[in-house]
Amino acid sequence: MARGNQTSTFEFLLWGLSEQPQQQHILFLIFLGMYLVTVAGNLLIVLAISTDVRLHTPMYFFLASLSCDDILLVSTIVPKALVNIHTQSRTISYAGCLVQLYFFLTFGDMDIFLLATMAYDRFVAICHPLHYRMIMSFQRCSLLVTVCWTLTNLVAMTHTFLIFRLSFCSQKVIPDFFCDLGPLMKIACSETQINELVLLFLGGAVILIPLLLILVSYIRIVSAIIRVPSAQGRRKAFSTCGSHISVVALFFGTVIRAYLCPSSSSSNSVVEDTAAVVMYTVVTPLLNPFIYSLRNKDMKGALVRILKGKVSFSWAQGLLQRK
Repeated sequence: MARGNQTSTFEFLLWGLSEQPQQQHILFLIFLGMYLVTVAGNLLIVLAISTDVRLHTPMYFFLASLSCDDILLVSTIVPKALVNIHTQSRTISYAGCLVQLYFFLTFGDMDIFLLATMAYDRFVAICHPLHYRMIMSFQRCSLLVTVCWTLTNLVAMTHTFLIFRLSFCSQKVIPDFFCDLGPLMKIACSETQINELVLLFLGGAVILIPLLLILVSYIRIVSAIIRVPSAQGRRKAFSTCGSHISVVALFFGTVIRAYLCPSSSSSNSVVEDTAAVVMYTVVTPLLNPFIYSLRNKDMKGALVRILKGKVSFSWAQGLLQRK
């Protein structure tokens, strides 16, 4: 099919989460509940950080950015899946699919870069505590987040453009519940060798380089903590990293399973791949607020004050104090 016709009339069919009609109502309720809890939980994290001056530190600045990104990530995927389940329609337009792909790649990659940035923040805080405020100034933190957003947009634009140049012969079924690179390349009728090479090298770099930076940071952190003389000091240092380590393990474990572990074309493998994608696109953003709040006394205190109505917007005050 010509690309010009694709942009106006072509539609994809999303394989969805299940082909069993009797499961659609249950899936709708489950995903609606997870979506609402994810958005509410991450909004509470952002509100707690913005209204409590004690949380106006680089670590919580990056955490607020991660929560905002998680809201955007699930909002790119879940609402369309809910509409498809509710209406029993699996169609998505060609243009809508490319838009969804672009924003999914942007927000998904942003999660990876933010986790690496948070690991660097912990490395500076533990290994260079005397220079922490100077190194992780508000300007530098803002610059790091801006660089992350710029890189993720460039990566997303590259992949989306390469998908745009492909041709699709007729209405095709995407073996997923949203538009992603791998499933789209599988159903293309034109040559996808360039797409596969870019996905291998650029996509692999987006996952593996931040993961390597996280591992190096924590190797340095552990070696520094071991040298701390008191057991209480070691426990306190480890406690500041526990939540981040849990999120990193959950996120990268599911990402590696979904993208770096090849699967066969059998129906069972498709189901397993879909489950892995659901884990990192829906479940991980859902669990992040619980992981960071339950393991952090300051965050728990801020959330309790919000729920009791004791809220004072002091973000500007916090920035002035830091300066």
